Amino acid sequence: MKPIEPLHFYADWRHQFQRLEGAYAPSTMRAYYRDVQAYEDWCGSTKTVPFPATTAQVCRFLEDQGKEKAPSTVQRRLYAIRKVHRLLALPDPTYDEDINLTFRRVRRRRTTRPRQARGLNWTEVQRFIRVQPDTPWGLRNAAMLSLGYELLTRRAELIALRDGDLTWREDGTLRVLIRRSKTDQEGNGRIAFTSTHTTDRVKEWVSWRGDATSWLFCPIYQEQVVDRSLSTTSVKALIKTAALNAGYPPEEVRSFSGHSLRVGAAQDLLKKGFDTSAIMRAGGWKSVNTLARYLEYAEHNVWV
Repeated sequence: MKPIEPLHFYADWRHQFQRLEGAYAPSTMRAYYRDVQAYEDWCGSTKTVPFPATTAQVCRFLEDQGKEKAPSTVQRRLYAIRKVHRLLALPDPTYDEDINLTFRRVRRRRTTRPRQARGLNWTEVQRFIRVQPDTPWGLRNAAMLSLGYELLTRRAELIALRDGDLTWREDGTLRVLIRRSKTDQEGNGRIAFTSTHTTDRVKEWVSWRGDATSWLFCPIYQEQVVDRSLSTTSVKALIKTAALNAGYPPEEVRSFSGHSLRVGAAQDLLKKGFDTSAIMRAGGWKSVNTLARYLEYAEHNVWV
C-alpha cells in the first residue's frame, strides 16, 4: 500500500472547507476555521505534520488545549480535526479510545462552572430602551431590544429577520417567523408573537428605514440605510452600551452579553409560572440542560 503523504500532497484544507458552505451555519463555519487554524498553529509549534494526524498527536493537542480552554472548545476543535480528515479522505484517528479517555481527563480537570450571561428582565429592557437617543440609531436599537426580548431570540436569529418574516395582525401585534436557528439547521422555523408595544416600536423603525432594504435591522451610515444585515457582535455592543448609558457600574456591564435578552425573557416566564416545556417551545430550545442553566438564577436574581 502506498504510504499516506503529508498535507502538502492534498488540497489545502481551507479549499476543502468550501464544500461545507451552505450545509452549516456561518457561525459554525467560522468556528471550524478558527479551530483548525489553532490546531495547525499548534502543529507548527511542536514541529508535527497536521494531516494526517496520529491518535497520540491529537491526544497531546487536546491535553494542551485543555489547560486553558473550556471543554466545549476542546471538543469543538476535536470535531474540526475530524472534519478535515473526512474531507481529505484520510484515515480518521479521532475515534480511537485514547481520544475518548483524553477528553474525559480534560473534562474532569476543568471544574469551573460555565459563565452565565446576566439576564435582562422586562423592567431592565424598558430602562435600556429609555436611554436610546432620539435618532435613527435609537429607533432601530429600541425596536431590536424590545423584539429580541419578546421573541427570545439568539443574536443570529434577531439580525437574520427580514420584512417577509413579519405578519402585521389586525389586533396590533406581530406574527414573526424565525426561519432558522442554531438548533434548527434545516430551517423548519418557529412562530412567535409580540405585544402591541413592541409592534409600535418596530413600525416606527420600519417607517423611518423605508424600503431600501428587506433586512429588518440594518446598519446606518450618515443617516442612510445600508442594504445588509447587522453583525451578531452589534447585538452585544448594543446591550453593553445601553447598560453603560443606563448607569450600570462597569462590573455589571461586563456581565451582560448578546444572550442577555433571551436569558432574561426565559427567567421572566419562569417567574410568571410557565413550565419548562412552555418556555422551551417559546424559545426554541431542544436541550433541557441548556435551558436549566438559564433559569437557575431566576428565583433570586443573583449573579456571580
